[in-house]
Amino acid sequence: MIETLATQHPNADTELVYRNAFELLAATILSAQSTDVRVNMVTPGLFKRYPDARALAKATPAKLEPQIVSTGFFRQKSKALIGMAQQLVAEHGGDVPADMDLLTKLPGVGRKTANVVLGHALGVPGLPVDRHVLRVSNRIGIAEGDDPEKVEAQLTAALPKEMWTLASDVLILHGRRICKPKPLCDQCSVREDCDYYKLAVGPAEARPHDGRDRPSGRPRKHDARKVRAPRR
Repeated sequence: MIETLATQHPNADTELVYRNAFELLAATILSAQSTDVRVNMVTPGLFKRYPDARALAKATPAKLEPQIVSTGFFRQKSKALIGMAQQLVAEHGGDVPADMDLLTKLPGVGRKTANVVLGHALGVPGLPVDRHVLRVSNRIGIAEGDDPEKVEAQLTAALPKEMWTLASDVLILHGRRICKPKPLCDQCSVREDCDYYKLAVGPAEARPHDGRDRPSGRPRKHDARKVRAPRR
């Protein structure tokens, strides 16, 4: 199913623009509760002023906050960015460590952010789980649950390491473009194998509309997670 989705979304990759691991780490911290498009508008000026961890470590909130205000939660993000940079300089010589445990000890860095940086900038297999990955993997039936770490464990157990980053990328793009909160099932390449489609949408489309069911194409409320365990 991941391979099929990868065909539907060729060249899937993070949509954050970056040149190195430090830039991706900072951009991913900024992307919390924001959009990649907005972050990409902010980071060129940010990285021109603060091109590396040593420069950012010397920043002050008063100087940094105005540059990132449009990404939202700018005070918390400013504190996290400066703290992250200072810790990189103090403990890692200014470099971003290619290690999950070390990354998640940095201010503002959780497993999702660490996995983004590991998988895309450092060549270490990682499977970031965001709201799109949670929604799509549960709907199609390849994972079960709303805890990101548990879903990450399920997906990584079912996939070879070399597919982890790809899996996250295609699930995120599929969630943004097709499997939205109101899904576009008619455009989905895996709908024939999707639990949600088979149990909620397909049967309704197969029956004539008699005025009592929802109109064709609008899935009835149904949670496929309660019906079938995830396929491994």
